[in-house]
Amino acid sequence: MESAGTLRKIIHVDMDAFFASVEQRDNPSLRGKPVAVGGGDKRGVVAAASYEARKYGVRSAMSGALAGRSCPGLIFVKPRFERYREVSLQIREIFLEYTDLVEPLSLDEAYLDVTENKKGLPSATLIAREIRQRIFEKTGLTASAGISINKFLAKMASEIHKPNGQKTIPPEAVEPFLMSLEIRKFHGVGRVTAEKMHALGIFTGADLKRRSLEELTSHFGKVGNHYFQVVRGIHPSPVQPSRVPKSVGAERTFSENLSSEVFLLERLQAIATELEGRLKARKRSGKTVTLKIKYSDFRLQTRSKTHPYYLASADLILEAARELLYQEPLQDSVRLIGIALSNLNTEKEKTGPGEGSVSVQLSFGF
Repeated sequence: MESAGTLRKIIHVDMDAFFASVEQRDNPSLRGKPVAVGGGDKRGVVAAASYEARKYGVRSAMSGALAGRSCPGLIFVKPRFERYREVSLQIREIFLEYTDLVEPLSLDEAYLDVTENKKGLPSATLIAREIRQRIFEKTGLTASAGISINKFLAKMASEIHKPNGQKTIPPEAVEPFLMSLEIRKFHGVGRVTAEKMHALGIFTGADLKRRSLEELTSHFGKVGNHYFQVVRGIHPSPVQPSRVPKSVGAERTFSENLSSEVFLLERLQAIATELEGRLKARKRSGKTVTLKIKYSDFRLQTRSKTHPYYLASADLILEAARELLYQEPLQDSVRLIGIALSNLNTEKEKTGPGEGSVSVQLSFGF
Protein backbone atom coordinates (compact mmCIF):
# COMPACT_ATOMS: atom_id res chain seq x y z
CA MET A 1 0.00 0.00 0.00
CA GLU A 2 1.11 3.59 -0.53
CA SER A 3 3.21 4.98 2.28
CA ALA A 4 1.70 7.25 4.93
CA GLY A 5 3.50 10.24 3.49
CA THR A 6 1.64 9.92 0.20
CA LEU A 7 -1.82 9.12 1.53
CA ARG A 8 -4.53 11.28 0.06
CA LYS A 9 -8.27 11.51 0.57
CA ILE A 10 -9.99 11.00 -2.78
CA ILE A 11 -13.71 10.98 -3.54
CA HIS A 12 -15.16 9.61 -6.76
CA VAL A 13 -18.67 10.98 -7.36
CA ASP A 14 -20.78 9.19 -9.97
CA MET A 15 -24.28 10.39 -10.85
CA ASP A 16 -26.91 7.64 -10.98
CA ALA A 17 -28.18 6.95 -14.54
CA PHE A 18 -27.49 10.63 -15.22
CA PHE A 19 -29.00 11.28 -18.67
CA ALA A 20 -32.08 9.16 -17.98
CA SER A 21 -32.51 10.66 -14.50
CA VAL A 22 -32.45 14.19 -15.91
CA GLU A 23 -35.17 13.20 -18.39
CA GLN A 24 -37.29 11.64 -15.64
CA ARG A 25 -36.85 14.71 -13.46
CA ASP A 26 -37.76 17.15 -16.23
CA ASN A 27 -40.72 15.05 -17.38
CA PRO A 28 -42.66 13.66 -14.39
CA SER A 29 -44.65 11.31 -16.66
CA LEU A 30 -41.43 9.29 -17.17
CA ARG A 31 -40.76 8.72 -13.48
CA GLY A 32 -40.81 5.09 -12.40
CA LYS A 33 -40.88 3.92 -16.03
CA PRO A 34 -38.19 2.23 -18.15
CA VAL A 35 -36.47 4.98 -20.14
CA ALA A 36 -33.69 4.81 -22.72
CA VAL A 37 -31.95 7.95 -23.91
CA GLY A 38 -31.19 7.39 -27.58
CA GLY A 39 -32.85 6.06 -30.72
CA GLY A 40 -35.21 3.11 -30.89
CA ASP A 41 -35.09 2.54 -34.64
CA LYS A 42 -32.91 0.08 -36.53
CA ARG A 43 -29.90 2.42 -36.51
CA GLY A 44 -30.54 3.81 -33.04
CA VAL A 45 -28.24 3.32 -30.07
CA VAL A 46 -28.87 3.60 -26.33
CA ALA A 47 -26.79 6.36 -24.73
CA ALA A 48 -28.15 5.77 -21.21
CA ALA A 49 -30.84 3.73 -19.47
CA SER A 50 -32.87 4.29 -16.32
CA TYR A 51 -32.65 1.75 -13.51
CA GLU A 52 -36.15 0.56 -14.40
CA ALA A 53 -34.85 -0.31 -17.87
CA ARG A 54 -31.61 -1.84 -16.59
CA LYS A 55 -33.63 -4.50 -14.79
CA TYR A 56 -34.41 -5.87 -18.25
CA GLY A 57 -30.79 -5.80 -19.38
CA VAL A 58 -30.95 -2.49 -21.26
CA ARG A 59 -27.56 -0.75 -21.13
CA SER A 60 -25.59 1.97 -22.86
CA ALA A 61 -24.21 1.19 -26.35
CA MET A 62 -26.93 -1.42 -26.93
CA SER A 63 -28.76 -1.12 -30.23
CA GLY A 64 -32.15 0.52 -29.92
CA ALA A 65 -33.84 -2.40 -31.63
CA LEU A 66 -32.40 -4.94 -29.18
CA ALA A 67 -33.25 -2.70 -26.22
CA GLY A 68 -36.85 -2.48 -27.38
CA ARG A 69 -37.11 -6.25 -27.63
CA SER A 70 -35.48 -6.74 -24.23
CA CYS A 71 -37.76 -4.36 -22.34
CA PRO A 72 -41.51 -4.26 -23.06
CA GLY A 73 -42.82 -0.72 -22.82
CA LEU A 74 -39.37 0.88 -23.07
CA ILE A 75 -39.67 4.63 -23.68
CA PHE A 76 -37.07 6.19 -25.95
CA VAL A 77 -36.12 9.83 -25.38
CA LYS A 78 -33.98 11.93 -27.69
CA PRO A 79 -30.70 13.03 -26.04
CA ARG A 80 -30.43 16.67 -24.92
CA PHE A 81 -26.71 17.11 -24.37
CA GLU A 82 -26.92 20.84 -23.74
CA ARG A 83 -29.36 20.17 -20.91
CA TYR A 84 -27.08 17.50 -19.42
CA ARG A 85 -24.14 19.90 -19.61
CA GLU A 86 -26.17 22.60 -17.84
CA VAL A 87 -26.99 20.26 -14.95
CA SER A 88 -23.42 18.96 -14.87
CA LEU A 89 -22.11 22.50 -14.39
CA GLN A 90 -24.49 22.97 -11.45
CA ILE A 91 -23.00 19.86 -9.86
CA ARG A 92 -19.46 21.06 -10.61
CA GLU A 93 -20.19 24.26 -8.69
CA ILE A 94 -21.02 22.16 -5.63
CA PHE A 95 -17.73 20.28 -5.90
CA LEU A 96 -15.80 23.55 -6.03
CA GLU A 97 -17.37 24.64 -2.75
CA TYR A 98 -15.27 21.94 -1.08
CA THR A 99 -12.04 21.78 -3.11
CA ASP A 100 -10.37 23.24 -6.19
CA LEU A 101 -8.86 19.83 -6.95
CA VAL A 102 -11.69 18.51 -9.14
CA GLU A 103 -11.02 16.27 -12.14
CA PRO A 104 -14.13 15.75 -14.29
CA LEU A 105 -14.12 12.46 -16.20
CA SER A 106 -17.37 13.13 -18.04
CA LEU A 107 -20.61 15.01 -17.48
CA ASP A 108 -21.67 12.59 -14.77
CA GLU A 109 -18.55 11.71 -12.78
CA ALA A 110 -15.49 13.33 -11.25
CA TYR A 111 -12.64 12.82 -8.81
CA LEU A 112 -12.17 15.20 -5.88
CA ASP A 113 -9.04 15.47 -3.76
CA VAL A 114 -10.20 16.55 -0.28
CA THR A 115 -6.94 15.90 1.56
CA GLU A 116 -7.48 19.52 2.48
CA ASN A 117 -10.97 21.00 2.09
CA LYS A 118 -12.35 24.50 2.11
CA LYS A 119 -14.90 23.85 4.83
CA GLY A 120 -12.58 22.17 7.31
CA LEU A 121 -14.79 19.10 7.64
CA PRO A 122 -13.21 16.32 9.74
CA SER A 123 -13.47 13.45 7.27
CA ALA A 124 -13.78 12.61 3.59
CA THR A 125 -16.75 10.37 4.35
CA LEU A 126 -18.66 13.32 5.81
CA ILE A 127 -17.70 15.48 2.83
CA ALA A 128 -19.00 12.88 0.37
CA ARG A 129 -22.26 12.54 2.28
CA GLU A 130 -22.76 16.30 2.36
CA ILE A 131 -21.93 16.68 -1.34
CA ARG A 132 -24.48 14.02 -2.27
CA GLN A 133 -27.11 15.76 -0.16
CA ARG A 134 -26.29 19.14 -1.73
CA ILE A 135 -26.58 17.63 -5.23
CA PHE A 136 -30.00 16.22 -4.39
CA GLU A 137 -31.23 19.49 -2.91
CA LYS A 138 -30.01 21.55 -5.87
CA THR A 139 -30.86 19.21 -8.76
CA GLY A 140 -33.25 16.59 -7.45
CA LEU A 141 -30.83 13.90 -8.67
CA THR A 142 -29.02 11.20 -6.72
CA ALA A 143 -25.32 10.41 -6.78
CA SER A 144 -23.13 7.60 -5.51
CA ALA A 145 -19.64 8.07 -4.09
CA GLY A 146 -16.50 6.13 -3.28
CA ILE A 147 -13.90 7.35 -0.80
CA SER A 148 -10.36 6.05 -0.39
CA ILE A 149 -6.65 6.82 -0.59
CA ASN A 150 -6.35 6.99 -4.40
CA LYS A 151 -8.42 7.28 -7.56
CA PHE A 152 -8.36 3.57 -8.40
CA LEU A 153 -9.84 2.54 -5.05
CA ALA A 154 -12.32 5.41 -4.94
CA LYS A 155 -13.62 4.46 -8.38
CA MET A 156 -14.23 0.85 -7.32
CA ALA A 157 -15.79 1.93 -4.03
CA SER A 158 -18.36 4.11 -5.80
CA GLU A 159 -19.83 1.04 -7.52
CA ILE A 160 -20.47 -0.91 -4.34
CA HIS A 161 -23.60 0.81 -3.04
CA LYS A 162 -25.11 2.15 -6.27
CA PRO A 163 -27.54 3.77 -6.68
CA ASN A 164 -27.69 6.60 -4.13
CA GLY A 165 -25.09 5.23 -1.73
CA GLN A 166 -21.45 5.51 -0.79
CA LYS A 167 -18.59 3.33 0.39
CA THR A 168 -15.42 4.28 2.24
CA ILE A 169 -12.24 2.19 2.06
CA PRO A 170 -9.97 3.68 4.76
CA PRO A 171 -6.22 2.98 4.77
CA GLU A 172 -6.45 0.07 7.20
CA ALA A 173 -9.14 -1.63 5.09
CA VAL A 174 -7.38 -1.36 1.71
CA GLU A 175 -5.46 -4.64 1.90
CA PRO A 176 -8.37 -6.80 3.18
CA PHE A 177 -10.65 -5.25 0.56
CA LEU A 178 -8.28 -5.95 -2.33
CA MET A 179 -7.29 -9.44 -1.18
CA SER A 180 -10.88 -10.69 -1.03
CA LEU A 181 -12.08 -8.92 -4.20
CA GLU A 182 -12.98 -11.08 -7.19
CA ILE A 183 -10.60 -10.31 -10.02
CA ARG A 184 -13.42 -9.49 -12.44
CA LYS A 185 -14.44 -6.63 -10.13
CA PHE A 186 -11.09 -4.87 -10.40
CA HIS A 187 -11.61 -1.63 -12.30
CA GLY A 188 -10.22 -2.04 -15.82
CA VAL A 189 -10.38 -5.85 -15.86
CA GLY A 190 -12.89 -6.82 -18.53
CA ARG A 191 -14.41 -10.19 -19.25
CA VAL A 192 -11.66 -11.35 -21.62
CA THR A 193 -8.86 -10.34 -19.23
CA ALA A 194 -10.70 -11.95 -16.32
CA GLU A 195 -10.97 -15.20 -18.28
CA LYS A 196 -7.25 -15.09 -19.07
CA MET A 197 -6.49 -14.55 -15.39
CA HIS A 198 -8.79 -17.40 -14.40
CA ALA A 199 -6.86 -19.66 -16.78
CA LEU A 200 -3.72 -18.67 -14.88
CA GLY A 201 -5.33 -19.49 -11.54
CA ILE A 202 -5.96 -15.86 -10.60
CA PHE A 203 -9.46 -15.49 -9.14
CA THR A 204 -9.03 -12.93 -6.35
CA GLY A 205 -6.79 -10.05 -5.40
CA ALA A 206 -4.86 -12.42 -3.12
CA ASP A 207 -4.13 -14.66 -6.11
CA LEU A 208 -3.00 -11.65 -8.14
CA LYS A 209 -0.69 -10.37 -5.40
CA ARG A 210 1.12 -13.71 -5.29
CA ARG A 211 2.27 -13.22 -8.88
CA SER A 212 5.60 -11.52 -9.53
CA LEU A 213 6.00 -8.44 -11.69
CA GLU A 214 7.87 -10.55 -14.23
CA GLU A 215 5.00 -13.06 -14.46
CA LEU A 216 2.37 -10.38 -14.91
CA THR A 217 4.27 -8.44 -17.57
CA SER A 218 5.03 -11.64 -19.47
CA HIS A 219 1.32 -12.48 -19.64
CA PHE A 220 -0.21 -9.00 -19.90
CA GLY A 221 2.53 -6.73 -21.25
CA LYS A 222 2.81 -3.19 -19.89
CA VAL A 223 -0.55 -3.40 -18.13
CA GLY A 224 0.93 -6.17 -15.99
CA ASN A 225 2.85 -3.48 -14.09
CA HIS A 226 -0.44 -1.69 -13.43
CA TYR A 227 -1.98 -4.87 -11.98
CA PHE A 228 1.12 -5.41 -9.84
CA GLN A 229 0.80 -1.91 -8.39
CA VAL A 230 -2.95 -1.56 -7.82
CA VAL A 231 -3.34 -4.89 -6.02
CA ARG A 232 -0.91 -3.43 -3.48
CA GLY A 233 -3.02 -0.29 -3.13
CA ILE A 234 -0.59 1.80 -5.19
CA HIS A 235 -1.98 4.25 -7.74
CA PRO A 236 -0.03 7.54 -7.61
CA SER A 237 -1.98 9.42 -10.30
CA PRO A 238 -3.02 12.77 -8.77
CA VAL A 239 -6.36 14.49 -9.24
CA GLN A 240 -5.71 16.85 -12.14
CA PRO A 241 -8.03 19.88 -12.36
CA SER A 242 -8.46 21.98 -15.49
CA ARG A 243 -6.87 19.45 -17.78
CA VAL A 244 -7.04 20.46 -21.42
CA PRO A 245 -7.77 17.32 -23.45
CA LYS A 246 -5.66 16.78 -26.51
CA SER A 247 -8.21 14.30 -27.82
CA VAL A 248 -11.72 13.03 -27.13
CA GLY A 249 -12.48 9.36 -27.66
CA ALA A 250 -14.65 6.36 -26.89
CA GLU A 251 -14.00 2.64 -27.16
CA ARG A 252 -15.46 -0.79 -26.48
CA THR A 253 -13.93 -4.05 -25.25
CA PHE A 254 -15.86 -7.08 -26.47
CA SER A 255 -16.91 -10.06 -24.40
CA GLU A 256 -16.00 -12.22 -27.41
CA ASN A 257 -13.38 -11.38 -30.03
CA LEU A 258 -14.70 -10.24 -33.42
CA SER A 259 -13.11 -11.10 -36.75
CA SER A 260 -15.49 -9.46 -39.25
CA GLU A 261 -15.48 -5.83 -40.33
CA VAL A 262 -19.27 -6.02 -40.60
CA PHE A 263 -19.66 -6.74 -36.88
CA LEU A 264 -17.06 -4.10 -36.03
CA LEU A 265 -19.00 -1.50 -38.00
CA GLU A 266 -22.05 -2.15 -35.83
CA ARG A 267 -19.95 -1.41 -32.75
CA LEU A 268 -18.40 1.66 -34.37
CA GLN A 269 -21.87 3.14 -34.87
CA ALA A 270 -22.52 3.04 -31.13
CA ILE A 271 -19.05 4.42 -30.41
CA ALA A 272 -19.52 7.29 -32.89
CA THR A 273 -22.83 8.20 -31.24
CA GLU A 274 -21.23 8.23 -27.80
CA LEU A 275 -18.31 10.28 -29.10
CA GLU A 276 -20.69 12.83 -30.61
CA GLY A 277 -22.26 13.28 -27.17
CA ARG A 278 -18.88 13.77 -25.51
CA LEU A 279 -17.86 16.33 -28.13
CA LYS A 280 -21.11 18.27 -27.74
CA ALA A 281 -20.72 18.25 -23.96
CA ARG A 282 -17.25 19.76 -24.29
CA LYS A 283 -18.18 22.00 -27.23
CA ARG A 284 -15.36 20.45 -29.21
CA SER A 285 -14.73 19.14 -32.72
CA GLY A 286 -11.62 17.71 -34.30
CA LYS A 287 -9.86 17.28 -37.61
CA THR A 288 -7.87 14.10 -36.96
CA VAL A 289 -9.75 10.81 -36.63
CA THR A 290 -7.88 7.84 -35.15
CA LEU A 291 -9.17 4.29 -35.20
CA LYS A 292 -7.79 2.16 -32.36
CA ILE A 293 -7.74 -1.62 -32.79
CA LYS A 294 -6.54 -4.05 -30.15
CA TYR A 295 -6.19 -7.63 -31.35
CA SER A 296 -6.80 -10.84 -29.41
CA ASP A 297 -3.08 -11.14 -28.63
CA PHE A 298 -3.13 -7.57 -27.20
CA ARG A 299 -1.24 -6.04 -30.13
CA LEU A 300 -2.37 -2.46 -30.62
CA GLN A 301 -2.81 -0.81 -34.01
CA THR A 302 -3.90 2.74 -34.79
CA ARG A 303 -4.95 4.20 -38.12
CA SER A 304 -5.36 7.96 -38.50
CA LYS A 305 -6.43 10.54 -41.05
CA THR A 306 -6.48 14.33 -40.77
CA HIS A 307 -9.33 16.10 -42.55
CA PRO A 308 -9.35 19.69 -43.84
CA TYR A 309 -12.48 20.42 -41.78
CA TYR A 310 -13.66 19.84 -38.21
CA LEU A 311 -15.87 16.85 -37.42
CA ALA A 312 -18.33 16.48 -34.55
CA SER A 313 -21.41 14.62 -35.83
CA ALA A 314 -21.79 10.86 -35.43
CA ASP A 315 -22.43 10.37 -39.16
CA LEU A 316 -19.20 12.08 -40.24
CA ILE A 317 -17.19 10.37 -37.50
CA LEU A 318 -18.58 6.97 -38.47
CA GLU A 319 -17.84 7.55 -42.16
CA ALA A 320 -14.23 8.50 -41.34
CA ALA A 321 -13.85 5.47 -39.05
CA ARG A 322 -15.34 3.20 -41.72
CA GLU A 323 -12.74 4.37 -44.21
CA LEU A 324 -9.94 3.65 -41.72
CA LEU A 325 -11.37 0.23 -40.87
CA TYR A 326 -11.26 -0.87 -44.50
CA GLN A 327 -7.88 0.76 -45.11
CA GLU A 328 -6.21 -2.62 -44.74
CA PRO A 329 -7.25 -6.16 -43.74
CA LEU A 330 -7.48 -7.09 -40.08
CA GLN A 331 -4.42 -8.90 -38.76
CA ASP A 332 -6.32 -11.06 -36.29
CA SER A 333 -9.58 -11.18 -34.33
CA VAL A 334 -10.31 -7.98 -32.42
CA ARG A 335 -10.96 -7.59 -28.68
CA LEU A 336 -11.27 -3.77 -28.54
CA ILE A 337 -12.04 -0.99 -30.98
CA GLY A 338 -12.25 2.75 -30.45
CA ILE A 339 -12.41 6.14 -32.14
CA ALA A 340 -10.64 9.30 -31.04
CA LEU A 341 -10.69 12.85 -32.38
CA SER A 342 -7.64 15.05 -31.95
CA ASN A 343 -6.37 18.29 -33.47
CA LEU A 344 -9.26 19.87 -31.58
CA ASN A 345 -10.75 23.34 -31.98
CA THR A 346 -9.29 24.57 -28.72
CA GLU A 347 -6.30 26.57 -27.67
CA LYS A 348 -3.86 25.20 -25.13
CA GLU A 349 -4.78 26.48 -21.68
CA LYS A 350 -2.71 26.68 -18.57
CA THR A 351 -3.23 23.91 -16.10
CA GLY A 352 -5.11 24.71 -12.94
CA PRO A 353 -3.52 25.35 -9.58
CA GLY A 354 -2.22 22.32 -7.81
CA GLU A 355 -1.76 20.06 -10.82
CA GLY A 356 1.16 17.72 -10.37
CA SER A 357 1.40 18.35 -6.64
CA VAL A 358 -0.76 17.30 -3.75
CA SER A 359 -0.82 18.91 -0.34
CA VAL A 360 -0.92 16.30 2.39
CA GLN A 361 -2.78 16.69 5.66
CA LEU A 362 -3.20 13.60 7.82
CA SER A 363 -4.80 15.12 10.89
CA PHE A 364 -8.30 13.84 10.19
CA GLY A 365 -9.68 10.42 9.36
CA PHE A 366 -11.74 8.98 6.57
